[in-house]
Amino acid sequence: MAKIGIVMLYLFTQKQLGLIELELKSLGLWSSQMPSAQALADPTPFACESLAFEQWLQFIFIPKMSEIIAQKTSLPTKIALAPMAEYLWQERSEMRQLIFLLNQLDECLSEPR
Repeated sequence: MAKIGIVMLYLFTQKQLGLIELELKSLGLWSSQMPSAQALADPTPFACESLAFEQWLQFIFIPKMSEIIAQKTSLPTKIALAPMAEYLWQERSEMRQLIFLLNQLDECLSEPR
């Protein structure tokens, strides 16, 4: 992928992370309470045994992705956040926008580079 493409990918990812954060806040799912170090170290996918999915997004995913962008290291090439969100929140219509934002990020990062 051309250098301009990589720059655009970083910019899009950073914008999506900001939109996901705003949506979590508007839904009242953004926490001011940091989970324990033990919960954050949960090795299961999405730290599902210790954290709610929205906590994983806030305290693990968004910071890790922000660090990748700041350091200009390789972004993940295949992610699938939206299916987990759909599974968890399928009955909650207020979550549609958040699921949509996660799906956009999934699609962008999973495109061939």
